Amino acid sequence: MGMLDGKVAIVTGAGNGVGRGEAVLLAAHGAKVVVNDLGGSVAGEGGGDTRVAEEVVEVIRSRGGEAVANFDDVSDFAGAANIIRTALDTYGRLDVLVNNAGILRDRMMFSMTPEDFDAVVKVHLYGTWNTMHHASVYWRNESKAGRRPSASVVNTVSSAGLQGQASQINYGAAKAGIAAMTIIASLELARYGVRVNAIGPGGFTRMVAQAMRDIEVRNPEDYETFNPMNPMNSAPAVVWLASDESKPVTGQVLRMVGNSLCVYQPWQMGEEFFATDREGNPTQWDPADVGRILGRYHFRTMNPGIDAQRRA
Repeated sequence: MGMLDGKVAIVTGAGNGVGRGEAVLLAAHGAKVVVNDLGGSVAGEGGGDTRVAEEVVEVIRSRGGEAVANFDDVSDFAGAANIIRTALDTYGRLDVLVNNAGILRDRMMFSMTPEDFDAVVKVHLYGTWNTMHHASVYWRNESKAGRRPSASVVNTVSSAGLQGQASQINYGAAKAGIAAMTIIASLELARYGVRVNAIGPGGFTRMVAQAMRDIEVRNPEDYETFNPMNPMNSAPAVVWLASDESKPVTGQVLRMVGNSLCVYQPWQMGEEFFATDREGNPTQWDPADVGRILGRYHFRTMNPGIDAQRRA
């Protein structure tokens, strides 16, 4: 018995790297998988190479799993609807949506064109929203019809968005946006039986190879022993998030790279300070006091003794 027996999953961008590893492992745990891939380049150019998704389907079937290929573009609203429809028409249901599709157009901000920015945001941010929208319509209707699902969405984020990375302002902005969408979607869909979480993966993929030319990019299922840079290393977290064992968990952003697992902490307020007058009444901040408070309590750049002398 697999953790996902009887479930139907969609994995977007599943033709290579992280998405491919996720699709293969989901199927290994019993899920029927819609393998979506446009068949384009890392930069989002071209497309239409059906062999990319079909090869993953063949790998899954050769291992005793069930899968079907889909070649629609997640950045197209109607195309995203067709991805969802492929699962419903083929298997009669949808339980898991894994949003992994993405492209990369790295440039420093002063060299980046509007087209570079728009293309990346369209695939990552809009693509994630497009599929979540259509899937949520289906799950909401199922819930209202008395068939409350136990469904899961797993989105893909990156340290480029949550920690920052020069030359990836478009990619990082999209990934940070996906983290925010994940939290908001979890609040909106909980009442309908849908969990929404995100995973930050890693490994040697086609995207990484754009910056590190000397790495070896291999299919994730071809690694014979553990390798910290196998892009399939994050797939176990996706399987667990897709399973009913994760029912209490929603609105979380995980990072799984190599053999490391942690949970990202969202933006949160630190220690709070209030401006008051000498009598303790609320008042507007003095700009000098803003710097004094931040310097002493946040940046730790001011010696408390010196600060006390200045105020005296």
